[in-house]
Amino acid sequence: MTFLNPLLLLAGLGVALPILAHLLNRYRVQHTPWAAMQFLNRSVRVRSRQLRLRDLLLLLLRCSVVLLLAFALSRPATHDSDGSWLPGERRAGVVIALDTSFSMQHSDGQSTRFERALEQIDVISNRIHTGDPVSLVLLGGEHTVVMRNMAYEPEKFHDILQKQRVSAESLDLDSVPKRLHELAEDMVAHQKEIYIVSDIQAHDWQPRSKRLRKTLKALDGAASVFLVPVSGSEDNLAVTDLSLVSGTLRKGTVARYQATIRNCGTNPVSDVEVQCRVDGVQIDSKRISLVLPGASETVSLFVPFHNAGATRITAAVSGDSLPADNVRRVVAVVRDRVSVLCVDGSSGDAGRLIISALLARNEGAEDKDYIVRSVPWLAFPGEDLEYVDVVVMANVPEITPVQAQQLSRYVRKGNGLVWFAGDQIKIAEWNERSERANEADGAVKTPLLPAVIEPVVDNSDAIGAGKPLDPSMPDHLLCRPLQSLPADLLSETRFVKHLKVQPAATSVAVLNVAGSESPILLEHSLGRGHVVMFTTSAEATWNNMALTPVFPMLMQQVVTYLVGREFEQPRVVGDSLSLSYTEQPNASDAVFDTPSKNTIDVPVREYRNQYVAMLENAQEAGFYVARVSVQAPGMPIAVNVDTRESDVACLPETDLRTVLDDTGIAIATSEAELLSEIEAVRTGQSSWRFFMLMGLTFLIAESLFADRLLSKQLSRQQSPVGTEAKQDV
Repeated sequence: MTFLNPLLLLAGLGVALPILAHLLNRYRVQHTPWAAMQFLNRSVRVRSRQLRLRDLLLLLLRCSVVLLLAFALSRPATHDSDGSWLPGERRAGVVIALDTSFSMQHSDGQSTRFERALEQIDVISNRIHTGDPVSLVLLGGEHTVVMRNMAYEPEKFHDILQKQRVSAESLDLDSVPKRLHELAEDMVAHQKEIYIVSDIQAHDWQPRSKRLRKTLKALDGAASVFLVPVSGSEDNLAVTDLSLVSGTLRKGTVARYQATIRNCGTNPVSDVEVQCRVDGVQIDSKRISLVLPGASETVSLFVPFHNAGATRITAAVSGDSLPADNVRRVVAVVRDRVSVLCVDGSSGDAGRLIISALLARNEGAEDKDYIVRSVPWLAFPGEDLEYVDVVVMANVPEITPVQAQQLSRYVRKGNGLVWFAGDQIKIAEWNERSERANEADGAVKTPLLPAVIEPVVDNSDAIGAGKPLDPSMPDHLLCRPLQSLPADLLSETRFVKHLKVQPAATSVAVLNVAGSESPILLEHSLGRGHVVMFTTSAEATWNNMALTPVFPMLMQQVVTYLVGREFEQPRVVGDSLSLSYTEQPNASDAVFDTPSKNTIDVPVREYRNQYVAMLENAQEAGFYVARVSVQAPGMPIAVNVDTRESDVACLPETDLRTVLDDTGIAIATSEAELLSEIEAVRTGQSSWRFFMLMGLTFLIAESLFADRLLSKQLSRQQSPVGTEAKQDV
C-alpha cells in the first residue's frame, strides 16, 4: 500500500486527544453530600460499571474517527494483489496530449484526423473518474496547455474539448516529451497516465534521434504512456513556393512569379489548376497536366501592377484533402517609380554596361518611372539620395568616412547598395571605411560590405581564359533567373580575376567560381536594406560576364531584390513579425491585425539603433496588417504554413513499434486495444473514499451515541428521585 500524502498520517496522532480527555474526566471526583447515599451504594456500583463500558465504547468510536479520517486524507492506494480485500476504485491522473498541427485537418472524405482524434479522447475520458486530476495540452509549434491538473468534470471537459481547433502550426516533436514530463510531475496522483493522440507523420517519427528516444523512455518513468495514432491517406497537394522571378515592382509593369506545386502523396494527380489572385481578384490561371508522386511542378504567373502600394498576391489550388497548404501568399510593395544611380569609378565603361543591362528589356529606352543614371565617382558627393532607390558603385577607388556613414544610413532606411570591384579599388581604405561606416550613429557594428577585401586572385590559364561560373546555385532569389539558363551558357561566363574575400558572419554567398569556394556575388542585410557585393568588375577587364545574357538578367534581378521591403519576405507560422521605424515614433504601441480580424497591440522598443515593434509567434496563416498606430495606414505581411508538415504520410504500425521499441510506450491503434491497454496498466485501487466513508460513519455513530447518553443523563437529573434527594440535602 502506498500513500499519496504520507505526512498526513501524522494526523493520526490526534487520537491522543480523546484518550487524554477520557483520562482527565475519569479522575474528576464528584461528592454527593446526602445521607441516603448509603442505601444506593449497591446501585451506584452497578451503574458505574455500565458508565465505564459506555465511556470506553465512546472513546473507541472517537479514536476510530480520528484514525480513519487521517488514513483517508493520506490517500492510500493498493497495487496488484496487495490489499485487494479493500474496496476501492481504479483511478489515475491523466495527461492528454492532442496533436493540433495543420496536418490533422487532412480528410478521408468522411472525417478529418482531428475529428477521429476527438473520438479517441472520448474513449479515454470515459475511463476517467469524476474528481481525478486531468491536464489537456495541444501539441504544435508552441504547445498550449488548455487544462492543467484540474478536477475532472465530464460535461465541462467535453465542452472545453469541443472548442479546440486545428492550428496552422507544424509539430515540434522534439520538445513534446519535456512538456509532458512537466505536466506529469506537476500532477498529484497515485497512478499517472499520458495519452498522445496524433497522426504520427512519418517525417516526424521515423528519423528519430537517440536524444528523443532517451527523453521518451524517461517519460515512461514518470507515467504510463500511450500513443494513440489516428492515421489517414497520404494524398495531398501543396503550394510550397511563390516567388518573384523577373520584373520590377513598379506601377504600370508586369512581373513574373513562379508557383511550385508538390504532390506529397503516392498517386499521380492530373489536371491541376493554379489560380493567381491579386488583392482577392483572380488575374491569371495555369493548368498542370500531371504531377507525379513526390514530384514538384512549377508554373509562371504574370501579375500586372496597376497601382502603387502594397499588393497581396496569392497562388492557390483547390479540391484537395488538406486545405491549409493549398495557398501561398506574398506581398509586393509596388512603387510609382524606381531610380538607380550608378557611380562609375572607371573611364565610363562600367556605367554604360550597367545602364544597358538594366534597360535591356526596354530596348535601351528609359521612361519617367524607371530612371537609370550614371555619374562619375568625383560627382557623387553632390548627389541627393533622397529619391534614389539603388546605388551602384562600380570600381570606385575609395569613399570618405562621411560618405561611408551616409551610405550606411541610406541602406538601413530600406534602400539598396551594389558594389563592384575593379582595378581602381583601394583595398585598405574600403575595408577601413566599411568597418567604421556606422560608428557615428552608435549602431551595432555591422560592416557596410558583406566581406573583408583581400588581394586579387588571377584565374587565367595558359590561353588567358578564366574559370566559369559554378552552375550549382543556392535557392536564393538572386539566382532564380539564372536557374532557367542552360549549363553551357553559364559555362561561357568566365572570370579571369576576382578579389579574394573573407565573408562576414552576416553575409550569404550567392554565386561562386566553378571548382572553388571563391564567391563572385555576396549579399547581406543592413537595417531594413541590403548590400550586394560583386568581387569582380562590371566591365570586361576581369571577365566576360557583361557580354553574356547572364549580366542583364542578374542586374535586373538585383534591382528587383533591393527595391523590396522587409514586408515582401513571407513569414512562416511561428515566426515573429516586426515593424521597423527609421525614427522614434510618436505612438508607444504598434498595432497588428490578424487574419481572423483580431487586433493586437505591441509595444515599440529600441533595438540595434532603430525602433522595432515585434509580434512574437504568428499563430495564423494569412495576411497580417501592421500599423504604426490605430489610425495609420497598414502594411500587409504574408504568413504561410510550414510545408514540411504537408507530407501527411503516416508511419505504418510495424515501423512505429520498431521506432518506439524499448521506450515503454504502449501503442493503441483501435478503441478495443486502447481499452485493453488501460485495463492492463490501471491495476491499483484508490481506497481513500472507503476510509473516508468509514470515518464519517463512525463519526455519525459517535455523535448519536453521545447524544443519547446526554439525553438519558438529563432525564435522570429531572426524575422525582433526583428531586427528593435534593430536598434531603
